[in-house]
Amino acid sequence: MRNHEVCEVQCVDGEAVGRVKQSLTKHNTSNVANIFKALSDETRVKIAYSLYSEGELCVCDVANIAGSSIASASHHLRLLNKLGLAKSEKRGKLVYYSLDDHHVEQLISLAFDHQLEVENRER
Repeated sequence: MRNHEVCEVQCVDGEAVGRVKQSLTKHNTSNVANIFKALSDETRVKIAYSLYSEGELCVCDVANIAGSSIASASHHLRLLNKLGLAKSEKRGKLVYYSLDDHHVEQLISLAFDHQLEVENRER
C-alpha cells in the first residue's frame, strides 16, 4: 500500500522554498495563527457568524443566539475584540459588537462558503 500523502523521494525546489521563506519574513505568522485560534472555538464561530449576518448585535442577543450566558458571550466577544476580529460600542446601558472590518467579514463568509462546498462534495 502506498502512502499518497508523503513524497516517495526527497526533492526540494530551492527557488520556490527561498521565495516563500523570504515572503514569510514580512509577515507576522503568529498573529495570523491567533486569528485562526480565536475561530477554532465553535461558540466564537457562531458569534462571528451572527455578527456577520446582522452587522451588529448587543451582548444579550449574542448570548441568546450562542446559547450561552451573558458572561460567557461577553468573554468570547472580548477575546474576539482583543484579537482585532470584533469591535464594540457602548450605547446607553447596552454594548453592541460588530466585526472589525470587511476582511473579517470575508474570512467568515469564505469559511462558511467553503464548508458548504465540502459538504456538497461529500454527498
